[in-house]
Amino acid sequence: MARILVVDDEPTLVATLRFNLEREGYQVITASDGGEALELAHREQLDMILLDLMLPGMHGFEICRALRKHTSIPIVILTARTEEVDRVVGLELGADDYITKPFSMVELLARIRACLRRAESQRAPGSEVISTGSLTVNLASREASHEGVRLKLKPKEFDLLVTLVQNRGQVLSREQLFHHVWKYDALGTSRTVDVHIARLRQKIEDDPERPFRIVTVRGLGYRFTG
Repeated sequence: MARILVVDDEPTLVATLRFNLEREGYQVITASDGGEALELAHREQLDMILLDLMLPGMHGFEICRALRKHTSIPIVILTARTEEVDRVVGLELGADDYITKPFSMVELLARIRACLRRAESQRAPGSEVISTGSLTVNLASREASHEGVRLKLKPKEFDLLVTLVQNRGQVLSREQLFHHVWKYDALGTSRTVDVHIARLRQKIEDDPERPFRIVTVRGLGYRFTG
């Protein structure tokens, strides 16, 4: 039974979410502000967090940033904010999905199941270790090292690296990378991918200004050469 933390200060919405999630067999914990959410995330064994952005005291982006410092569990942002920049910022901070209010409960439940399946597959035992040159990627432990030194990668940076390594030598468009890593179509995909590529280059390239592992193929996308 997956345990889901719902962080929202709208009692009616929280009650609706609790009813529908519990009917699907999930265990629901709730918080109405950022401080309470972070405390519960540290104390409880959670499988997912549904996070509103407009909360008293601490903005949802701040909460997402704080959570990503110690956990890689799925975070789904639920918000009335529909601006493209908010969606991009949320994804760059490590959110796994971004759903605007009002939303379809059927769609929300489908996205929750998809996020939980991805998280479970990433924890599955027996996953392979991929080595290419001085880079090693362990899919089971979700760790990567460069020249024997462990890389400090955020969850989406790791997922992006895995996608590139598994498709070594192939040119992947920004849209393909976004689809594989973020799992659904959204606005602002090019900027989101470019930002994460730049961060990866800082961590695995000898000279990020002249990259030779993650190569830009002008007009097409990126290719990992090893």
